[in-house]
Amino acid sequence: MTETDAPAASDAAAETAAPTFSDLGLSDPVLKALREIGYETPSAIQAATIPTLLSGRDVVGMAQTGTGKTAAFALPIVDRLDPAQKNPQALVLAPTRELALQVCEAFEKYAGHLKGVHVLPVYGGQGYGVQLSALRRGVHIVVGTPGRIIDHLEKGTLDLSELSYLVLDEADEMLKMGFAEDVETILAETPDTKQVALFSATMPAAIRRMSKQYLHDPEEITVKTKTTTSATISQRYLITAWQRKMDALTRILEVENFDGMIVFGRTRSITEEIAEKLRARGYSAAAINGDIAQAQREKTVNQLKSGKLDILVATDVAARGLDVERISHVVNYDIPTDTESYVHRIGRTGRAGRTGDAISFVTPKERWLVRAIEKATRQELTEMSLPSVDEVNETRLSRFDDRITAALAESERVDRFRDIVAHYVRHHDVPEVDVAAALAIVAQGETPLLLDPDVEPARPPRDRDDRRDRSDRRESDRSDRGDRPERRAGQYAMYRIEVGKRHRVEPRQIVGALANEGGLRRDDFGRIQIRPDFSLVELPADMSRDTLDRLSDTRISGRLIEIRPDTGGPARRRSGGDERRPPRERDARGDRKPRRRDG
Repeated sequence: MTETDAPAASDAAAETAAPTFSDLGLSDPVLKALREIGYETPSAIQAATIPTLLSGRDVVGMAQTGTGKTAAFALPIVDRLDPAQKNPQALVLAPTRELALQVCEAFEKYAGHLKGVHVLPVYGGQGYGVQLSALRRGVHIVVGTPGRIIDHLEKGTLDLSELSYLVLDEADEMLKMGFAEDVETILAETPDTKQVALFSATMPAAIRRMSKQYLHDPEEITVKTKTTTSATISQRYLITAWQRKMDALTRILEVENFDGMIVFGRTRSITEEIAEKLRARGYSAAAINGDIAQAQREKTVNQLKSGKLDILVATDVAARGLDVERISHVVNYDIPTDTESYVHRIGRTGRAGRTGDAISFVTPKERWLVRAIEKATRQELTEMSLPSVDEVNETRLSRFDDRITAALAESERVDRFRDIVAHYVRHHDVPEVDVAAALAIVAQGETPLLLDPDVEPARPPRDRDDRRDRSDRRESDRSDRGDRPERRAGQYAMYRIEVGKRHRVEPRQIVGALANEGGLRRDDFGRIQIRPDFSLVELPADMSRDTLDRLSDTRISGRLIEIRPDTGGPARRRSGGDERRPPRERDARGDRKPRRRDG
């Protein structure tokens, strides 16, 4: 077993001894691609894993998201591909379509100097036609989610008989989302001679069992991390009332020197509302969520990468696998209720050694979430104050000064306007400084340059006792939800899925699978009732037809769920069965009586 620490930037000896990519045994075409991308030195997981995989040995890698594990498995695969072989040589299984797309993009970059290498993403929500056409033409690398890979195997459209390399990426997440049986079914369809690489942030018993059963004498490589969040990310939080969040965000945008930003909201409707209000305030912003078509999502992300878009407003599911270098800030407009989501969100910035800023909006009754995050990440979050009117005005004046300085540099245009101003002064007997002030009014338009000091909001009151017990927290969350229209009664509809107790299904598997295929958030789930042969799930009543179509291909525990609106009577639904909340949501929802519904 190999254990390695990420080298500290201040450790000169470690930097001197650090290997380069050319030391790892990679071929010249791959090294050329890495130089063009801008990769200089391998990360800890890359330096330990690449030589092992190039030698042909199986690998079990323990590494958190953001440590560079994609390159750790992708570079050795690209290095050893045979472009003349048209059947898939490598298969990468990923828990989400966003991660699958990110891995595909990485493969295409690394293979930039290899002629004729084809990479195909295979995931639910995309039409079969594109995937079938590509498979018929010949594909060297397939990256996909387990459910859609199973569909292709059953249809006979995916041939894995000549597979040489298999990667299980974020294996623990796949198991959490209920893909264990699908993964084992896929493994059974692959040759025994293949090389396997398994990567996981944790090593639960199920992963350990799988590695023993399907991997041959694997090398275990662990990248030790001292915290679950990057030390290069500044983490702050702002106490603010729910109804003042947009004003707070606007002020932060005024004073923070940001390049690209992701703003996280809990629900699809919130992301769209935030983006619309930001655009109305003059910011370049767009929303992505589960209702956004994949083509539109890719277009929006490319605009963010190129600088045509500055602010992306996203739900957790929509932002998975997103890696954009220019993201300098992450704002949690709604602070997540679990620390895992928090870590994934702020990990969109401060990647690969870059610095980043994470700011979380916290209502007075959500302070306990800050303490939970600090305990889990072993890092302190710094409380910040709302930028004052004076700070905003100072920033506005500084930017106004910069605009004047930039304009003065255009000497030819300044000379022409100097004559125009002089003409006005001669004919109207007005001081030049007054003319300059009038021109500034014309340039500024109707929006005042400076804020009025009277708009300073009052600070939210502090809780008398921050150490509230669990019942107080539940009551607090219920109060907060009352401000959000998506929580009102009548927003859910009941759906039936054809998996139940005898299929050993659990609520977390249902939530994980439906969230992945349909782009849903945990807040989109109401009650989950698990019966012997089927389950009932409350989902948003306004769920689009496209989302329902995507969900129709979902598999849980290897079975098609055949989702459809439930038409059973209230007595049947309330009797028997295993009625549960989605994971981590029961406390947040509080104790409520089941809602009566008309049959």
